[in-house]
Amino acid sequence: MCSININDPEHPLSLEELNVLEQVRVRVNDQENAVSVEFTPTIPHCSMATLIGLSIKVKLLRSLPDRFKIDVHITPGTHASEEAVNKQLADKERVAAALENAQLLEVVNQCLTSKTV
Repeated sequence: MCSININDPEHPLSLEELNVLEQVRVRVNDQENAVSVEFTPTIPHCSMATLIGLSIKVKLLRSLPDRFKIDVHITPGTHASEEAVNKQLADKERVAAALENAQLLEVVNQCLTSKTV
């Protein structure tokens, strides 16, 4: 299994260690240039769900060739605000605006920084 090394914004663990991200919920369709990732917040009312989704999306945008369409969304039925979070993550303009916010970008970058052991 390939680790993507994204840290949880509230815990000293990675999203994989918390089972927020699991390989079985990642789908890559090379022929259609598409990547789909479902993530499962640790609790149904997780206030960091949008930030976690944004961090996953940014990691993929930075790691994959531009030809890929990236879809990041909450695993169905696992979050109280699933529809609203998914709508934000699917909106290119909202994602771009979020990444123009220096403070938010700093938090995302912290989530993407490898932990030193």
